[in-house]
Amino acid sequence: MLLTQVALLDELLDVHAVVLGGDFTAYRNHAYRVLNICAAQFAGDAAQLEKTAIAAACHDLGIWTDATFDYLQPSVRLATAHLVRARRNDWATEITAMIREHHKLSRYRGNAGWLVEPFRRADWADVSRGLITYGLPRTLLREVFSTWPNAGFHRRLAQLALQRVRSHPLSPLPMVRV
Repeated sequence: MLLTQVALLDELLDVHAVVLGGDFTAYRNHAYRVLNICAAQFAGDAAQLEKTAIAAACHDLGIWTDATFDYLQPSVRLATAHLVRARRNDWATEITAMIREHHKLSRYRGNAGWLVEPFRRADWADVSRGLITYGLPRTLLREVFSTWPNAGFHRRLAQLALQRVRSHPLSPLPMVRV
């Protein structure tokens, strides 16, 4: 069963609706797709879902809040600020790793109990539009993609990547980790 209304995710995204502007729906749908694909990989208790919602809301937000394609640190800053306000400082290390490692090309080999690897796989499954599945059922991915349509998200990423290549040809994808 898909998660279609997660109050914390909506709350965090609504705070940034103005800065997201015309990309709001595209980013919101991406965040919901990542949340659902990640949640499908763990048994899930309330704390895991809350951590995933925070990471999903913030993981790419720095693109818009700081107007940069080198957005991992600005995105971490946004998540950390929320964690301080919510008095969840004890989650900061894990959620920071979720954000910093979500574009890692190889498997995350840190704390196996953390959500970093499921979150990384979820983002890659979404960014690849389901070409990369990590063994997840294609029926699940189809349902996620149909419930939360692209709404121009991938086109926007391509535009931003092209701008970055033009302005920083020696560092076109600073968020990608090996």
